[in-house]
Amino acid sequence: MDALPSIVRTAAPDWLTPTVLDERVAAGAPFPIVEPDRCVLAYRGEVISVRLMHFGVGFPDDLAYEPLAGESGWWVLALAMPRGTRLEYKLEVQDSFGTHLVDDPLNPYEATHPFGANSVCAADGYTTPWWALPDDAVPAGRLVECVTESPALARVTRTTVYLPAGYAPDGDPHHPLLVVLDGSDYLQYASGATVFDRLIAAGELPPTIVAFAQPVDRLVEYAADERQHRHVVEELVPEIERDARCLGTPEGRVLMGCSFGGVSTLSTAASAPGFFGRLLLQSGSFAGAGVGCRPRPEQLWRPVRQFVGDYLRDPQAVADRVVVTCGVFESLICENRAMVPVLEGTGMDVRFIEQLDGHNWVSWRDTLGLALPWLLEQSDRGPVHPPGG
Repeated sequence: MDALPSIVRTAAPDWLTPTVLDERVAAGAPFPIVEPDRCVLAYRGEVISVRLMHFGVGFPDDLAYEPLAGESGWWVLALAMPRGTRLEYKLEVQDSFGTHLVDDPLNPYEATHPFGANSVCAADGYTTPWWALPDDAVPAGRLVECVTESPALARVTRTTVYLPAGYAPDGDPHHPLLVVLDGSDYLQYASGATVFDRLIAAGELPPTIVAFAQPVDRLVEYAADERQHRHVVEELVPEIERDARCLGTPEGRVLMGCSFGGVSTLSTAASAPGFFGRLLLQSGSFAGAGVGCRPRPEQLWRPVRQFVGDYLRDPQAVADRVVVTCGVFESLICENRAMVPVLEGTGMDVRFIEQLDGHNWVSWRDTLGLALPWLLEQSDRGPVHPPGG
C-alpha cells in the first residue's frame, strides 16, 4: 500500500502581521486561515507558550506556535496539509498559572464527542459530504426505543430502531437490517438518522431497518465477548426481524461498529459465520494485526489481542462483503491496513477506504455514504461517490 501521508510544519505567509490578524478578528473573519497549500493557526494572549495537541500519527514532533515580532501577543503555527485533510485538535497553553488544555478560542468550528468537543481545522478541499447535511425536504424516518431483557448479557438492553419513511408494519418483509454497535453515539455524533434519511431518499440505500444498539460496559462487551455475540445473533436480530418484518437472509443483514465496536463486529461474525452477509469495520482496534504497530499492553486489550491472534492464525470467511475504513492520521491505521489482505485472503469481497482524518465520529460519518450502498445492494459496483465528489 502507499506510504502514509503526513502533515508538515511550514513557514507562515509573509503578509501575516499582528495588524492583519487584528483586522481579521475585528471583521469576524474565520480562523484557522486556510490557503491552498497550508493552514495557519493563530492564538492571541499574553502567555508563555502555545502548542497544538493532536490525536494521531503523521504529525511533526514540533507543533509549538511561534510568537510574532514585537509585543503583539500573537502566536502562529503554519502547517502544510494534504488536500482534503480534516484535523481535530486542542491547544496546550502555558501561562503564569500553569498549563491548560483548551479549545481554540479563535476557531468557531468544533466537533462534539462523548467526552466533550474538539476544535476542527478543515484544509482546502475538505467538504462535509451531502449525506451528512440535514434537508427538510427529505422524508424523515422514525426512531423507536426498544427495551428488552437479555439472558445472554444478564441485563436489560436498550436499542433505538430506525424505521425508514413510509415503513408499514403490515407490509411485505423486504427490509434489510443493519445493526450498529455504539448506536447511540452514531446517532448523536455521526448524524446517524440524517445519514439514513439522505441515503435512502437519494436511492443509494433501499429502505432499511437500522438497530442502533447501546452497550453498558463497552470495553468488556465489545472485546470479543461471547455473551455479546449470543445477544446479537440469538436475541437482538431475531427479535427485530420478527417484529419489523425484515428479509431475514444473510445478504439482508449488516453488522457494523467502530474502534472496539469494529472488533466486536468481526468477532460476532466469526462466532456465527454466514449469519451476517455484510460487515462494516470502522477503525477496528485490531491489536497485534501488523508488524511494527504500536503495542497495546493494557489489561482491557487482552481478549482483543487473543481474538485477533486467533483470527490471524486461522482466518475464515465470515461474510460475503466487508468494508474496512480508517483515518490515515490515527494510530490504528497500521493494524487496519494489515487486516485488509488477511480478510481478502479468505475469499471475502473486501473494500478498503482511507480518510484524511483521525479516530473520530465525523471521520466515520463521512465514510458511511461510501461504504453502505455497496454493502446493501445486490450488484457488483464499488463504493459510491457523492455527486460532484
